[in-house]
Amino acid sequence: MFTLPQKDFSAPTTCLGPTCLQDLGSSHGDDLEGECSRKLDQKLPELPGVGDSAMLSPDTSYLSSRGRMIKWFWDSAEEGYRTYHMDEYDENKNPSGIINLGVSENKLCFDLLSWRLSQSDMQRVEPSLLQYADWRGHLFLREEVAKFLSFYCKSPAPLRPENVVVLNGGASLFSALATVLCEAGEAFLIPTPYYGAITQHVCLYGNVRLACVYLDSEVTGLDTRPFQLTVEKLEMALREAHSEGVKVKGLILINPQNPLGDIYSPEELQEYLVFAKRVWAAWGSSVGLVSVLPLFPRCALCRLPDPQRTHVMWATSKDFGMSGLRFGTLYTENQDVATAVASLCRYHGLSGLVQYQMAQLLRDRDWINQVYLPENHARLKAAHTYVSEELRALGIPFLSRGAGFFIWVDLRKYLPKGTFEEEMLLWRRFLDNKVLLSFGKAFECKEPGWFRFVFSDQAHRLCLGMQRVRQVLAGKSQVTEDPPSSQSQEPSDQRR
Repeated sequence: MFTLPQKDFSAPTTCLGPTCLQDLGSSHGDDLEGECSRKLDQKLPELPGVGDSAMLSPDTSYLSSRGRMIKWFWDSAEEGYRTYHMDEYDENKNPSGIINLGVSENKLCFDLLSWRLSQSDMQRVEPSLLQYADWRGHLFLREEVAKFLSFYCKSPAPLRPENVVVLNGGASLFSALATVLCEAGEAFLIPTPYYGAITQHVCLYGNVRLACVYLDSEVTGLDTRPFQLTVEKLEMALREAHSEGVKVKGLILINPQNPLGDIYSPEELQEYLVFAKRVWAAWGSSVGLVSVLPLFPRCALCRLPDPQRTHVMWATSKDFGMSGLRFGTLYTENQDVATAVASLCRYHGLSGLVQYQMAQLLRDRDWINQVYLPENHARLKAAHTYVSEELRALGIPFLSRGAGFFIWVDLRKYLPKGTFEEEMLLWRRFLDNKVLLSFGKAFECKEPGWFRFVFSDQAHRLCLGMQRVRQVLAGKSQVTEDPPSSQSQEPSDQRR
């Protein structure tokens, strides 16, 4: 048991309603859990994965209330990732280290990216790249972003560079947008399960909440698939937030959905956008929707019911497997929003050298279409096939919708009482047996027992990771060493 920092400070409220979660514990900033309304002077039950209470010192006189909240997020929600970094698997140096199947990164195409980024056309230095630039980003980069999104999003009319703002990653985009769109204490609707780090992204700067639209695995009524989002469910969550006195200022859509891997159809997106326009136009609000569209949507950046309230985010972390490069872009036709976000880019900008490299990469359509995309797709497909077959061999149900780097896995049969405490204990057993996964509570899933398995990794690590998963589920506790010849255990169609 431990006490959070006291005095006149309250933790952020997210995911309103009776099914909101009471505790934190996660494997990475990518997998932060949502938390519910509570004051920091309340005590939290001590559960596995909540963080080390000793790390949260009662003496917080060095920090402001904001600083205490920021530190509290870190202490409470980074345990798994800290453990992983202290004991990372290395085939030669640490073969008994932790295999990371919990963080959604594409580790299959480093060879392709390394080659492209080391070519001579990437190595340019000129005075303008070493000086202050337009906080929206260099014009040459914003022009390339507009062309790139116009082409791959199949826009019927060219997107305009004046509507583009570039920042250092999607997390910064969420933080900036939440800060400029909402007053402190206001909220966004978000369907669950959702990418848990958004809780932190919208809270730490803007003190903005998330009002959850809870979805479940049971297919009922007019639903055609598990965890299906409908306008009726959006309306129900909105009414619930209103009943609790929370003002909801917009809707966050992640497409492809993380962790489900769903791709919203053009018809579904139109329904959600029409809902958003109806709700927030009726309120006369200046903002309404935050929409995150994929790189290759079947729905073009057109026919938006309310373009001034629709803000599109895209980043290279997933589509190009470059989460460490930190590149994200906002496209919005609302110039007030663009200007406000650009003002925050002085804290979240990209170096001139990185901007130049990104422009070169995005304009190289031949390399993207003929080398990167087909090879990336083939490697992802092979890795996905291997993990799917392993899960089927174990008799484990899972959802796999064909997008993203992950599979949403149903381990509820391993929880005798079906509680979140059991889910945390199972997650802990995986971690103790040197495989890092992400548990459902980290995504505000209301049903205990769901886990996200990331498959976008090299074959020998996938093989060893799944071997350790099998051991845990079979009730064995020992950690296996890396097999002498990892190649002999690789899936036959897996490419390096």
